[in-house]
Amino acid sequence: MFWGFLKVCKNPFDFRNPGNFNFCGFLFRKLYNLALILTTLGVGITSNIIFLGTGGDSYVVGKQVRASGGIVLQVGDDQFHIDPGPGALVMAKETGVNLRANTALLATHNHINHCNDINAVIDAMTYGGFDKKGVLVANNTVINGSAHHTPFLQKYYRDFLEKFIVLEEGKRVGINNIEIEAIGAKHSDPDAIGFKFITPDYTLAYTGDTMYSVEAIDQYDGANVLILNVPYLKKDEGKHGLCKEDAVKIIRRVNPRLAVITHFGINFLKADPLYEVREIQKETNCQVIAAKDGMVVNPVSYAVEQGQKTLYKYAKEEGVRVQEYQKQVAEKAEEINEMIEEKQTRLDEP
Repeated sequence: MFWGFLKVCKNPFDFRNPGNFNFCGFLFRKLYNLALILTTLGVGITSNIIFLGTGGDSYVVGKQVRASGGIVLQVGDDQFHIDPGPGALVMAKETGVNLRANTALLATHNHINHCNDINAVIDAMTYGGFDKKGVLVANNTVINGSAHHTPFLQKYYRDFLEKFIVLEEGKRVGINNIEIEAIGAKHSDPDAIGFKFITPDYTLAYTGDTMYSVEAIDQYDGANVLILNVPYLKKDEGKHGLCKEDAVKIIRRVNPRLAVITHFGINFLKADPLYEVREIQKETNCQVIAAKDGMVVNPVSYAVEQGQKTLYKYAKEEGVRVQEYQKQVAEKAEEINEMIEEKQTRLDEP
């Protein structure tokens, strides 16, 4: 196809030649239509979950036994940076994440291991405010503080953003074609929340820091991918976070296609997360993995449609089968090839 294009348009930018101009315009329109089909069907949309840190308690974060830069969710052209704790910029560089690509920054609560680098990330993604862009979605304490806590977000950097949104439990916000819902969390920050990301291909729930709560579990329903912050191995280690036993109960109840355990405390790390997570998988009969610093997960692989034992996958909006989509693309490509050959034949005629 492209060889024919090159033969027909020896200099495609020489628009003094009407044939070149007409042909290039025709070809670009065809390619645009083909791209439109791909976009409409949701084909080629990449999605990744990148763990810029998996450390949980003060000892692990303070010693940087595990990094604490948060989690990055990439959905197509959108990039969401969740809970940018200490070292977020360093881990972004090490994992090849471009913070300038951030569509939104999200923070579940106003603790140092979740939003220490919030101002630094805003500075990086906006070129020090020169390019005012992006949205911050966070709980009330991160943005406005409380009677006992000063907000980590500084007004100076807040003004670098296009918009900032205080999200409370049960409230939703739409960013492009992604819907984000605030999930309830019980933590030492009374306004703490988790997040549920509802994308065209899958639903991802992130618990944030929370104690076990039956009410919160109901909000995780429908999640294909569930990310749990589990700092404690045993229940008696702390009262403000989940333990291994809590994780088992939540995963059994929600039954996601994939559960990821992260935010490890020192005792969990000493016990070996890989072994402990294998035990959780045996008890829940769900696929469960232990997050590692820099780990990348493709959540689309765990969407409901991907897991069905069927020959067909239906597109979300159009209801077009994969086979039919492939046929449409092939027909469109064949049509372009035929037009190029026809044009070439006409040019070769004496």
